[in-house]
Amino acid sequence: MAKRARPNTIDRELVHLPPGERQREWTARVEAVIFASAEPVSRRMLERVVGQDCDIETIIEDIREALRDRPYELVSVAGGWQHRTRPDFADVIHASGAANAPPADLTQHQALVLMTVGYLQPVTRAELSKIFGREVSRDTIAILRQLGFLASGPRSPTPGAPYTYVTTPAFLSAFGFDTLRDLPDAEMLEDAGLLSRNLPPDDFIEPELEEGDD
Repeated sequence: MAKRARPNTIDRELVHLPPGERQREWTARVEAVIFASAEPVSRRMLERVVGQDCDIETIIEDIREALRDRPYELVSVAGGWQHRTRPDFADVIHASGAANAPPADLTQHQALVLMTVGYLQPVTRAELSKIFGREVSRDTIAILRQLGFLASGPRSPTPGAPYTYVTTPAFLSAFGFDTLRDLPDAEMLEDAGLLSRNLPPDDFIEPELEEGDD
């Protein structure tokens, strides 16, 4: 029987190195891990490769300062850190044809449902349907779940204890938010009549009928 490969172990503390060299090695490790990851890197992931005395925030700020004049930057997103090109270069990247595909080709209706969950979560499908003035189909919820943007939340205390829905870290990452606090101010949207748990149907753009809808 083949032996299972043991997980790689590394010296995180680096006590044999002088303080300056130790800090440079930690910085290199943090930058390498973030650079190699396609997803935002959490603090917990970085703690696997640096010692207990490592000040991760200081290293992040040092890396950001080093990238100040570069066309890419280190950003806080979805509770972690990730290298991303600066917004000023978006047109150049798209013109070159090198732009990555968007995270998902959402319809207007799907995007609006996702945005509504983002602000009102945890929220049930029945509550979403009431907000939209028409049924939000199970298919719509299923698509957003398959894309990784929605997950099941706690059971609602309403009769039948239906599932609620919440957004995920993948939603934050895909749309460039560090936390839900980065969403545009909900009160401003409510004042503009764009967001409310009790909106009349005409206040929302009527979506196209989806397959499976009545």
